[in-house]
Amino acid sequence: MRAQAHTLEGFAAAVIVLSGVLFALQATAVTPLTASTSNQHIENQQAAVAEGTLAAAEANGTLAPTLLNWNTSGERFRGSGSDGVYTAGGPPTPFGHTLNETFGEDRIAFNVEVSYRTTGGRGRTRMVYMGSPSDNAVAATRTVVLFDDDPVGDGSGTLAEVASDPDHEFYADDTDDGPLYGVMEVRIVVWRI
Repeated sequence: MRAQAHTLEGFAAAVIVLSGVLFALQATAVTPLTASTSNQHIENQQAAVAEGTLAAAEANGTLAPTLLNWNTSGERFRGSGSDGVYTAGGPPTPFGHTLNETFGEDRIAFNVEVSYRTTGGRGRTRMVYMGSPSDNAVAATRTVVLFDDDPVGDGSGTLAEVASDPDHEFYADDTDDGPLYGVMEVRIVVWRI
C-alpha cells in the first residue's frame, strides 16, 4: 500500500512539474519594448488617420496645390527653410494646416515626401521632414496627377511654361508629351513622439 501511495505521489509531482514547465514556456514577459495589442491599435489608428487625411485633401482639392507650391527660381517649396523642406510642421497651405491640426496637436510627428517618374527611373523630393521615423511608424500614400496647364504656386506660370523656361525649375520634370505633366505619389509617414 505504501508503494502505491509513493507511486501516486510521484505521479502527482510529475504532473505538477510538467504543468509548471508548460506554463512557463507559454508565458511571455511583457517589457516596455514588447509590442502589445494597444500599440498595434494605435498604429492602425494612425495609419487610418493618415490615409483619411490624404483622401480628404485630394477630395477637397488641397493636395495638388500643395505639390505646386514651389518657388521655381529658388528651387524649393515656398516658405520652407534654406534646405527646401518644412521642419516645424506642414507647409503654409490648407493641406499643411490640416496636417498640423490632425497630427501636431496629438504629439505625432510626420514626414511628407513626393515621388515621381523621371527619364532615368524615379525621383523623390522631401516636403516635410520632422526627423527619422521610429520603429512603430506607419505610412499612407496617395497618387496625384499634375497637368501641363496647372499653375505653379509662385506665379511664374503653368508647369508647361516653367518647364520651357531655362531660368525656372520645378522639382519634377515633364514626363509626358501630351497634356499630362506627371503622376506624383505623396507619402506621409507618421509616428508618436
